[in-house]
Amino acid sequence: MRGRTTTTTTTTTGLAGRRGKTARTARTARGAARGTNEWTRKVVVRAGSSGEGADGVARAPRPAYVPGVISDPKYVRVFDTTLRDGEQSPGATLTSKEKLDIATSLARLGVDIIEAGFPIASPDDLEAVRGIAKKVGNEVYEDGYVPVICGLSRANKKDIDAAWEGVRHALRPRIHTFIATSPIHMESKLRKTPDEVVAIAVEAVKYARSLGCDDVEFSPEDAGRSDPEFLYRILSAVVEAGATTLNIPDTVGICLPDEFGQLIAGIKANVKGIEGAVISTHCQNDLGLSTANSLAGVANGARQVECTINGIGERAGNASLEEVAMSIFMRGQSRLAGAYTGINPVYIYPTSQMVKNYSGMAIQPHKAIVGANAFAHESGIHQDGMLKNKLTYEIIAPEQIGYFRGENDVGVVMGKHSGRHALSSKLKQLGVPMEGDALDEVFNRFKLVAETKLGGVNDDELLAIVRDGESVQDPAWSLETVQVVCGTTGLPTATVKMLAKDGTVHISAVVGTGPVDAAFKAIDALVGLDVVLTEYRVTAVTKGINSLAETTITVKPREGAEQKLGADVFKTNLQTGETAVRSFTATGADTDIVVSSARAYVIALNRMTEYVTKAYVVEAVASR
Repeated sequence: MRGRTTTTTTTTTGLAGRRGKTARTARTARGAARGTNEWTRKVVVRAGSSGEGADGVARAPRPAYVPGVISDPKYVRVFDTTLRDGEQSPGATLTSKEKLDIATSLARLGVDIIEAGFPIASPDDLEAVRGIAKKVGNEVYEDGYVPVICGLSRANKKDIDAAWEGVRHALRPRIHTFIATSPIHMESKLRKTPDEVVAIAVEAVKYARSLGCDDVEFSPEDAGRSDPEFLYRILSAVVEAGATTLNIPDTVGICLPDEFGQLIAGIKANVKGIEGAVISTHCQNDLGLSTANSLAGVANGARQVECTINGIGERAGNASLEEVAMSIFMRGQSRLAGAYTGINPVYIYPTSQMVKNYSGMAIQPHKAIVGANAFAHESGIHQDGMLKNKLTYEIIAPEQIGYFRGENDVGVVMGKHSGRHALSSKLKQLGVPMEGDALDEVFNRFKLVAETKLGGVNDDELLAIVRDGESVQDPAWSLETVQVVCGTTGLPTATVKMLAKDGTVHISAVVGTGPVDAAFKAIDALVGLDVVLTEYRVTAVTKGINSLAETTITVKPREGAEQKLGADVFKTNLQTGETAVRSFTATGADTDIVVSSARAYVIALNRMTEYVTKAYVVEAVASR
């Protein structure tokens, strides 16, 4: 339900991370009679970077970070692997700038550890991890925390060297090394005996520590199908070798919650030296149980959870950060022995939308927490309850996660007369603060859209305009104008004018099977890349005939053409050995579908051009 049906008021001295108390107080006579039960307390409180949490009382501050030790046994570290495991999703490719943007958003969200990538995978991956370590890994965020920057490596010196080179520039670097421990993996993939696997794991951890890294995480891959006694043995050995975090992956998502909880409890009880290491969970979603398994791990002693934004990842994906974090936020006090995290929920929705946009991975409408239907109510009975008291059918207020409904508590309507300062203030409220050139670019796009929109630009449309940014640092091509002629008679024709990187203007007019096809062919004639369109999706950002259209485009090199671009367009999963051609995704937003489509197409082609060009530069430097 999108209209203003709120039965609450908002008292705000700080929002979207600004310090101060932010509380939502229920205005209902029944609320007073009902008392402050678990649900009424939790749904009416919006979390800030400090101040009140889900139980309506001041949240404990985040404990000081020490590798292998958490001073408050109730605190759960959040380890985000969107940039590593999440990018392994089929079709997901992120540029270095996009990875940096996401890492910055994750840090603002309050993530404790950011796994920035798999540095050995390619020179570009190493460069991206290094860039995140230098920038995000050295900035102090709103609650005074500097995030740990982590790099993944297999259990060999070459991988570990690459990981250390990537993360060593961070104030708090971490190396995450792994080797498989299940019988099927040791026999079929590694072709190693259990004794050999233990020796390799110990050597890897010792080598990582010898480089000067005092924060080393070890994962026994496919722990869910491993013999528990063997897990106790190898984990005890790596702790003795210097591992500070023991991550337990349910790599194929085979475990049930009680089973995974027992596995964590057994590790806590039987691993020698466990008091000097933090137990972590990494749950895949093959059976749809990744969130439940992660919470079962927390209930049994795990104090780090590995997640991805929107649950993206290989196959069926990973544990969803927003689901795990909000579950702990809502139920940690009463059902998880007081467990809490450092996550600031008001940044969940903006971060989710950024990852969706950059990765090209759509969010299913009924996805918990961040899906389009998560706060929609169609049933008459539900609508009646919502009109009387939102607490009847919403256990989480959308504003808590940074999603503001069309008419909401923010109270500022953006239109063609709105100025730059108003836009800046609005973006801060929505959890996407901007300044400088980035703000100027969004402001210019906003004014163009606002001129054509009656009734102003709402929050969803404003976020779409933000997502419409190039996210390419130095675009090879810029779309100046696009004009189409089409109808029931004649041939659909598109004329596009584009500005090349060198400042020259190029014009092309091409006939197509429809207006969008003609526009794409006209762009192809100028850009000269031979690509295949693998996804084309148009969605209305809001309801109504004058809604902003958001177009998502995914392209990849045509078969045979990838050889001309270079081997780096191939994406290899070093864990499985599988190779696929990289895809490039972009979105465009406009009230005109043809314009939004053309913008998205040009951005996707620019991303491919930037990726290949940068890869050649990085490889040339690396080979010197």
